[in-house]
Amino acid sequence: MDAAPASFRGAERVCPVFVGREDLLALARRRLAAARDGSGGLLLIAGEAGIGKSRLMEEVVALSAVRRVHADAYADDRETPGMLLLGVAASLADAGDGPAAERIRGLVLRGDAADGADPGPGRDATRSTRRRLLVAELAATLATALTLPTILALEDVHWADQLTLDVLRRVAVAVRERPCLLVATFRTEDPEVAAEATAWRLDLVGHRLAEEVRPSRLGSEGVSRMLAAIRGAEPSAEETERLHAVSDGIPLHVEELLAEGSDGAPETVAAAVLARTRTLAPASSAVLEAAAVIGRESDVRLLTVVVGDDWDRTAREAALDDLVAQHLLVRAATGTYGFRHALIRDAVYSAVPSARRRLLHGRVVDAGAGLSDALLSLHAERAGRAREAYALARRAAERASTLSAHREAADLYRRSQRTMPLAVGGRDRADLLRRLGAELAAVDANREAEAELARAIELYRAAGLAREAAAVVPALVAARHLLGADYPSRVADLRAALGWIDGDEDAEAVQVRGRLLAAQAAAAMLERRLDDARRVALEARELLTAESDRIGLDATLGSVLVFAGEGEPAWDLLRGAAEQGAAHGREEAAARAYRMLGSSASVLLQYGRGAEWLADGIAYAERIERWNDAHYLTAHLAHVRWAGGDLRAAAELAGHALADGRGGITTEVTALHVLGYCALSSGDLARAGELLRRAEGIGERMQELQRLSPALWGLAETALLADDPAGAVGYCERGAAESHRVEDSAYAFPFAVTGVRAHLAAGDVAAARSWLERVGVLVERRRIPGTEFALQHAAGVLALRERRPSDARELLESASAGWDALGRWWEGTHAILDRAECARRTRSPAEAAALVAEARTRARGTVLERRADELAARLAEGVEPSTLSAREEEVAAQIAGGATNREIAAALHIAPKTVSTHVEHILAKLGASRRSEIAAWAAGRGA
Repeated sequence: MDAAPASFRGAERVCPVFVGREDLLALARRRLAAARDGSGGLLLIAGEAGIGKSRLMEEVVALSAVRRVHADAYADDRETPGMLLLGVAASLADAGDGPAAERIRGLVLRGDAADGADPGPGRDATRSTRRRLLVAELAATLATALTLPTILALEDVHWADQLTLDVLRRVAVAVRERPCLLVATFRTEDPEVAAEATAWRLDLVGHRLAEEVRPSRLGSEGVSRMLAAIRGAEPSAEETERLHAVSDGIPLHVEELLAEGSDGAPETVAAAVLARTRTLAPASSAVLEAAAVIGRESDVRLLTVVVGDDWDRTAREAALDDLVAQHLLVRAATGTYGFRHALIRDAVYSAVPSARRRLLHGRVVDAGAGLSDALLSLHAERAGRAREAYALARRAAERASTLSAHREAADLYRRSQRTMPLAVGGRDRADLLRRLGAELAAVDANREAEAELARAIELYRAAGLAREAAAVVPALVAARHLLGADYPSRVADLRAALGWIDGDEDAEAVQVRGRLLAAQAAAAMLERRLDDARRVALEARELLTAESDRIGLDATLGSVLVFAGEGEPAWDLLRGAAEQGAAHGREEAAARAYRMLGSSASVLLQYGRGAEWLADGIAYAERIERWNDAHYLTAHLAHVRWAGGDLRAAAELAGHALADGRGGITTEVTALHVLGYCALSSGDLARAGELLRRAEGIGERMQELQRLSPALWGLAETALLADDPAGAVGYCERGAAESHRVEDSAYAFPFAVTGVRAHLAAGDVAAARSWLERVGVLVERRRIPGTEFALQHAAGVLALRERRPSDARELLESASAGWDALGRWWEGTHAILDRAECARRTRSPAEAAALVAEARTRARGTVLERRADELAARLAEGVEPSTLSAREEEVAAQIAGGATNREIAAALHIAPKTVSTHVEHILAKLGASRRSEIAAWAAGRGA
């Protein structure tokens, strides 16, 4: 067995050989060879704690003869943007690339993206723009440094901050064309790992930007090989099995349990570590405690300050040598010291007495130099020095916020909140809570955001700052909306805030009033209360002067007007808001306008240009890295693809939006609508019902028509296909009631045809006629272009049942042409089949056959192909299949025999009145008007 090469950090290893990872090393050799040829990549070593990720990374690094750069992340790094990148910069400097190192340090510490260049004439470099530029510049700098053959080793990236993760994602793309291999370790199965880090890992692997390898636990043979290598003698089978059982085959556990050396094996690795530390000399214990409190790799200077004056230099150096020899600490080639594994540090830290811990944390704060404000605030809090912790955390939070490091900023504002001195005034307390609420809202922690924003408002009002309190209310209402607050309560919040500043004519108060009205208009627009939204938006327009406010308001007003059926001027206003926002660097306003433009086109039958606008919006959102907006627009593009009959593309896009959206509720519900429609279209009714009921639940919680109504329509169509006309009628009635509540037309129109079909399938022609009249009032109220074809189609289906073939033909041909012009596949295919049925009934078999063939072409592979097949069979047989119940079949047979209603009642042992009802249903179902037609139909079936 060959000895493993030395660690690239210069540390001596516990086990001199590398056991049980030959397949992973072979893969690493192939990736290194590819990198030498200019096709680099990211190798992500993932797995549970102690499984050997770090050792595998060291072995991979040792296989390469190129320049080595490395950096470690630590559990406390998440609050400091760019912390791991600073480690990379330090390693680059050691490797001789001083300019790249200084550039990275300057960007991280000062945020001077693109040398502080203005984004362009007349442009406002918003916070998100600055962060995007910073990420791009950091990634470009690092990618340029990696044009030289390099292996970059990153330890414990699961602890990395969001800025670092965003930069590494870009670098992962760049290294595919560079002679560089990135190797990173990532701990899985740990509840302390942030969800954002896990999402980063899954995103990289899912998009094939990283290749993940997962070391497995060792079997008995692997444990035996480790035992033999460490001890220099072959172990007994009994000893191997005992150690394998206790260690669970985790290499770190094997090493620590062996190092502890007692006969009664400890039950955990922490117990084994602590058993070893109890035998340490006092100086070694003091240094080990200091290292555990520091919590990261540190130099001798910092260790000396934290250990204190209890031990002289000679004792400290001897202690460090002792700890390295016992494999508790490792000495890096740079002369710094760190724990061999984070689990060892955790075990040691947990055993430090609380008073001693506070003392040592305080010494870290006093040492200060070289540590970030975020880290110092953590140590200050743990030292019980609240005033210092507050000042440091507040400063670090504001710094993180300027970089749009929202999660980090929220955590730091939380620390500020915990450590806030009692003397801090009401205004400052309210300011902190407002900032905390804004950061929480930015990471979709809406319940927590709502609580903090509400408390900020209370504090502002208690301090007599009505204007400041009112300014927070739009953000509060936005959070409450996402938590499911209904429209009346949200409007009540906004109207109350307007009352707080009534009579205040200061210029800033006027702007606050305009923003409150704009928020009210947006709420009314989402509820599809179009007249209210228009009135309030126009009122707000008279007050707002800031460009970003006006762009946002134009987006709201444009959306209101297109749903009100105002046509091209409305579309121009909405499109102009998106384009103007993008041109002037108003990213948030532009992204919102693109969302409204694309989703409105998707809903309002503007499929051709809607696809173009959605593609533009997606490209813009991706360019400015607003991924939630990109996923939402992708979900609507999926709807457009479904509407056009491209089920494969629709399902793929909706699936990606659902998977990548990760918690965006509007994206989720839209994607569920589309996936439900795709399942419905393919005939998978069980799956369609499952997906659409999930969407229905979300829509009910949000209490928004645009989230609920599409689910109800899909469920109605699903029920129809499942031969449940009563269920279909129920869903249609709910959909109509929701539209009627807000006088909507846009979401009502699909129910026109579906409802008529449902009532006719239930045998109730009068109800179908009444339904069409009721829905017609809703649809015609706004006269949105294209919705008239739904009314024509529904009227044509009804005319066909009522034996009015001329009317049916005219209506169905007009509807069919209209659906085709719009590109609406589902109703368009139905309309062709309805025309074929009309042609069959008017004895035009050639026309009917041609229409069936056309429908088959459109519907190939979908549930509508089955309807086409049934109609083709009917044409071939020349008769209609029965749509009657068993009892109605019996009544029809009696009629064919010439029996009267009284005779039928006697023969079937039912009341004559019941026979009359059955005859009415049979006439309706067959589209007949006389008993003789029933007799002819029954005779043709051999009844």
